[in-house]
Amino acid sequence: MTISAIILAGGRATRMNGADKGLVLLRNKPLIRHVIERLKPQADEIFINANREITQYQKFNFPVLQDEDNKFIGPLAGFELGLKHAKHDYVLTVPCDSPLLPLDLAERLLKGMLESRTDISIASSGGDTHPVFCLMKKSVLPSLTDYLANGEHKVSAWQKSQKYAEVDFSDNPDAFINLNTFEDLAALELKL
Repeated sequence: MTISAIILAGGRATRMNGADKGLVLLRNKPLIRHVIERLKPQADEIFINANREITQYQKFNFPVLQDEDNKFIGPLAGFELGLKHAKHDYVLTVPCDSPLLPLDLAERLLKGMLESRTDISIASSGGDTHPVFCLMKKSVLPSLTDYLANGEHKVSAWQKSQKYAEVDFSDNPDAFINLNTFEDLAALELKL
C-alpha cells in the first residue's frame, strides 16, 4: 500500500520563543531530520508543511508546502495540504517535533484502519490520543475543506466527525514525546 506523508512544521512555536521547532537541534541534528529519518522508510512520498524559514526547509529536498492563508490556523491546514497534494490514497501526518516517532507508525495505523473499516486512524498510548499522528484516506478531503470553511480548527473534533479508529501504541510510550519548550528538549537530550 503506498502512502504519502506530510510533516507538520507550520506553527509559530510560541513556547520556544518563536524558534522554528523543526530546525531546533537535538544531538546536533535538526528535529525535522530525526523525523525524516524515521518517516522515510514508511512513506513513498514526503512533504513538509512550513510557513517560515522556507529556504531552510527546502534544503531537506522534499516539497515544502505553505498554508493557503497566513492565519496560522493549526495542524488541519497541513492536513488539508497533504490531502490536496498527495499522489497516493493514504496520507500520514506527523509533527516536526517528535523525534522518536514509531518506526512502524504507518504500518500499524494502516492495519488499524483496514481492520476497523474506517477512513482515519489515530495513534493513542497510555489512554491519551495523539491526533496529529494520523493516517487518512484522501476521500476525507471534502469534509475537511468544509470544516475549515466553517471556521473550525480543532483536530480531534473533525476526526471524531468521521469514521475513525484509535490504534494503541502503549508498547512504545516515548514515541509521542513532543518538544514544545527548550526545557523539553534539554530533558530529552539527557534521557538519550
